[in-house]
Amino acid sequence: TFTVSSLGGIGGTGFTPIINAPEVAILGVTRAQIRPVWDGNSFAPRLILPLALSWDHRVVDGAAAARFLQHLAALLADFRRITL
Repeated sequence: TFTVSSLGGIGGTGFTPIINAPEVAILGVTRAQIRPVWDGNSFAPRLILPLALSWDHRVVDGAAAARFLQHLAALLADFRRITL
């Protein structure tokens, strides 16, 4: 199974989710915040959503988990892609 855990509703800003059997992976989501991000010329305000992924290395290869998290972040960065 795959679980999503969110601490954003209670003000959480970061945590490491712990896998409970029989989970294969768990995604931790915290509170989104506006942060300054350097765009090459100046700082611009961007909405940042911290994500944390824990997975069972016996089942999921680390590279595959990293690609999944990168793909999820890309989808969330441009929400229009989810509808395609």
